[in-house]
Amino acid sequence: MREPGHIDGRASGQGRVFQTGGDQYIEEHHHHYEPGAGPLLESASTAHRGMTAPDSVRVPLVGRAPGILRDRAELMERLRAAVTGPGGDVHVLHGLGGCGKTAVAYALFTEAVRDHGYVGLWVNASERISLRAGMLAVAGDRGATTGELAAASSGQRAAADLVWHYLDHSAQRWLLVLDNADDPTVLEDGGWLRTSPLGTVLVTTRHATSPLWQGPGAVRYSLGVLPLDDAAQVLCDLAPEAGTADSARKVARRLGCLPLALTLAGSHLAHQLLESWSMDEYDRKLSEDSTALVDQGAAGTGSSQSRHLVGRTWQLSLDALAGQGLPEATTLLRLLSCWAADPVPVALLMPVARGEVDLGHLDPPLPAARVEPALRGLLDHSLIGMVETDGHRCVQAHGVLLDSVAAGIPEGEREPLAEAAGRLLETALPPEDDAPVETHAELQLLAPHASSLLGVAPGERTARLCARMVRQVHEAGDYTTALSMARFVAEAAEESLGVEHPLTLEVLDVQARTLLRLTRFAESEILYRSLVTARSRVLGLEHPDTLRSCYGLALPVLHLGHAEEAESWVRRAIGGQRRVLGEDSAETLLSRATLLEILPRLGRSEEFEEEARVVQDCEQYLPPDDLTTVHARHMHSRGLHLFGRFGEAEPLARRALADRIRLQGPDHPLALAALSLTALIVHGLGRTDEAIATLKQLIEHRERVLGPEHPFVVEDRERLTEWQAEAQP
Repeated sequence: MREPGHIDGRASGQGRVFQTGGDQYIEEHHHHYEPGAGPLLESASTAHRGMTAPDSVRVPLVGRAPGILRDRAELMERLRAAVTGPGGDVHVLHGLGGCGKTAVAYALFTEAVRDHGYVGLWVNASERISLRAGMLAVAGDRGATTGELAAASSGQRAAADLVWHYLDHSAQRWLLVLDNADDPTVLEDGGWLRTSPLGTVLVTTRHATSPLWQGPGAVRYSLGVLPLDDAAQVLCDLAPEAGTADSARKVARRLGCLPLALTLAGSHLAHQLLESWSMDEYDRKLSEDSTALVDQGAAGTGSSQSRHLVGRTWQLSLDALAGQGLPEATTLLRLLSCWAADPVPVALLMPVARGEVDLGHLDPPLPAARVEPALRGLLDHSLIGMVETDGHRCVQAHGVLLDSVAAGIPEGEREPLAEAAGRLLETALPPEDDAPVETHAELQLLAPHASSLLGVAPGERTARLCARMVRQVHEAGDYTTALSMARFVAEAAEESLGVEHPLTLEVLDVQARTLLRLTRFAESEILYRSLVTARSRVLGLEHPDTLRSCYGLALPVLHLGHAEEAESWVRRAIGGQRRVLGEDSAETLLSRATLLEILPRLGRSEEFEEEARVVQDCEQYLPPDDLTTVHARHMHSRGLHLFGRFGEAEPLARRALADRIRLQGPDHPLALAALSLTALIVHGLGRTDEAIATLKQLIEHRERVLGPEHPFVVEDRERLTEWQAEAQP
């Protein structure tokens, strides 16, 4: 691996080469000219036109090139075949800024010159002046006379025609790299992009969809981030003493495996003087201010150029879009930075495009008619990508990009942007009374964005939005996501609103319920007891939320084997709910239904029969298909099963199962619980083969949803073994 400042070429004190622009580091080099030769195009006409020839087109001044190109082996094989083949094509590397396009081009350039004896030609194509000067220097390299070059420079002859005439008549095969062609019109104007049988053209660009590389003779390659293990190895290559491979993976994951960020991070770790952070320490520091910390690594690469700074590289693309009449792209990307780096459903942005949510007050404004052009501009410049997730069209931006964009938002724009992001999330949330089977996929997509917004804009409004989403995610049966989100939201609500704020307690209640569903009964019990105490003190003994926590506490207490205490908590809830909410309240009926699971464990069959009337009361008082009614039938069948009354239990269990599948989906944990109960009842009726078939169906679903090592799955497999042994003659 070369250290910064070393290039392929001889140096003397006769000339100093400074090259800027592109995915290259700004460095000072000394260039050796053959006797009598000097920089091309040094004439009054070029000076008048503001165009100075580059000092070299034979040397790509890319600073510290990677010693090993990670995860690009397949791409390099395809490019090698193209270079050593018959030629005549244009090969386009496109992707997000910082994904390593120039590194690939440099590696190919080096191999073509070193291993195949080709002439390597490197031109900065980021703007018209540098492209024109570089291409005329290419013509001079291939034999154009000083007079011809002067005529082309002054506009007396077609410059591009001159360049391609000499490329087409080159005595040696060549590879021409047009680096950082992020504005394709720079190449298009004047006809600079052509093909020749004597060589290969390689273009690097952030612009993915230009018509210029859609036609015949153009081959496109999309470059993305690195796989995690390769990304970690980049860090280990650069800073081998800073930590283990596992530590490197943690840092790489936090940096989204983006080559630019990895290079800067590795350089920072390798060139520390006053401090000596390990990768683990660096990972912890990244959580505080990732963009600023990563960019400190530029000192170790010898570059402070915008393209080599995470905090600036994407601003170049946004500036280009603004120059093309799309300043709204900046506002749209800032809006996306309020959310997570996960896929964002395009539907989330539709209220803006339809004019239902007005963002005209932002700077720059984002009027309805400009949403689609702004979105298209971000896509064209590889700042976002289109992905399909669970049947939803989504856009997605890299996490490091979003962090750097968020860090650059002007102070006065932060609050209105966060407010707009919150309004759009509220609009996108499905109604709370929608059946979980219809909302699960939407909630999975929206949940990370609500959590991210709470980190950006903590406060009561955002906390209320997140609390609602946590409830809905829980009801949809995604308990793992609900638990993770509830913990984050509760912590944020505690910090911004207080430990005993009703919203904080509401989220903790969902957390306790989720722990229950995940069979973490002891943790659920502890949390519920603290909630009963806090809500009794803050809200009052008979506040509906306090009574809800009393009901909730009964459930882990029951599963921990304390049926009598569980009954006392449920009866306390029922008594208060009857007084405060009424006999026909869904919450009162839900608490009553839970007695149908408790009383059989206490052997009180007469009371069980009396309480079973709750099923008819649910049918009388609640709307059709209310989940409380489904739950009451489920609990009734479970109680009958516990009493050994399998014949009476079966039709109730099958109806509860059918209703749960229809309303909550076949993979919802409560639908699977109903399927489990059905299998147990069928086995109790002596229909062992049918019970085995039902149990196999249950195991298949639970393995897919919960994983093969989940306690429920392990228990189901043990039961299957027992039943199969019973079925043997």
